[in-house]
Amino acid sequence: MAAAGDETKWMRQALELAKKGYGDTSPNPMVGAVLVRGGRLIGKGYHHAAGQPHAEIEALNDAMRRGERVKGADLYVTLEPCCSHGRTPPCSDAIMAAGIQRVFVAAIDPNPEHKGEGLRILRKAGIKVADGILADEAMRLNEVFNYWVVHRRPFVTAKCAMTMDGKIATAEGESKWITGEKTRSEGMRLRRGTDAILVGVNTVIFDDPGLTIRPARKRPIHRLVLDPRGRIPLDAKLLNDSNPTTVVVGERTPKKRQDAIANRAAVMLLNESDAGLDLPSLLNQLGDREVTSLLVEGGGETLWTFFKQELVQRVAFFYAPKVLGGREARKAMGGEGFNIAAEAPKLENVEWSRFGADLALTGLVKYQ
Repeated sequence: MAAAGDETKWMRQALELAKKGYGDTSPNPMVGAVLVRGGRLIGKGYHHAAGQPHAEIEALNDAMRRGERVKGADLYVTLEPCCSHGRTPPCSDAIMAAGIQRVFVAAIDPNPEHKGEGLRILRKAGIKVADGILADEAMRLNEVFNYWVVHRRPFVTAKCAMTMDGKIATAEGESKWITGEKTRSEGMRLRRGTDAILVGVNTVIFDDPGLTIRPARKRPIHRLVLDPRGRIPLDAKLLNDSNPTTVVVGERTPKKRQDAIANRAAVMLLNESDAGLDLPSLLNQLGDREVTSLLVEGGGETLWTFFKQELVQRVAFFYAPKVLGGREARKAMGGEGFNIAAEAPKLENVEWSRFGADLALTGLVKYQ
């Protein structure tokens, strides 16, 4: 097999290629691949979008365009090659047909129906296979896909920009601009990488957001408004532009109001309980529609509802070096809160970063 240093070098190149598919591949994962012969790269590629060739095929095609001989070459790929027919034929067949000698893989396919099967097929065909190279980085890259393919509901990220004292707006609802331009650019990058974005109806009433992506991507982001009583203004931007919007209402919302909203957007009706709207049902329905990721941008009551029902997987919190104060100022997290501090969810794999003068915190949520 290749020297350990070479394995890492080529796999890192494949991971960088995979990142080029950010925001465009859903409901497929981001995957990159490189072909190497005699220590020289002869082909490379990445998965561009669902329904288009996978990374392995892109790399093989690239090598052929260059006039390179692929038989006997090594393939480095960030995810186990697929072995089943989906939107495209199985990559395992193409790898065997091309005469690839060795295959180096970062992460194993998390799909329980296919996990490890692609590697078994290649080994049975006499191809040498090694896996686990930069596996942690590959798994983090596709944490959204990995969660969705196992749980069949979207990976939920809670995003919020706030002052150092946890406020997102004044008592009058004024919030421009709490964080700086670099932080807002990072927030836009997060939107680009998600399938759907959700806000509460109070955010729509106070801010009338467009929830767009700039620059626009090929597939539109789906906007959702959590609106238990159907209070969304009918002249809101979200109901009067060309991008898809779904207003999620409770079963007690008057039928006349549901119909008025339905003239402008899709309406999803959810059951209600003392805990509020049945958000697990919402996520299950989104997962069935191949929505792999959901970015919850607030406000405070909506964020609290998702945390209360233990539905958030990751947080992305941004802190501006400002102190707003005010008893009535709008808080990043509302609701009744936890009565016992030890029962509150905690963060794992915490990472801090800087965007200009602002601090960003991200981590996986662990519930008690």
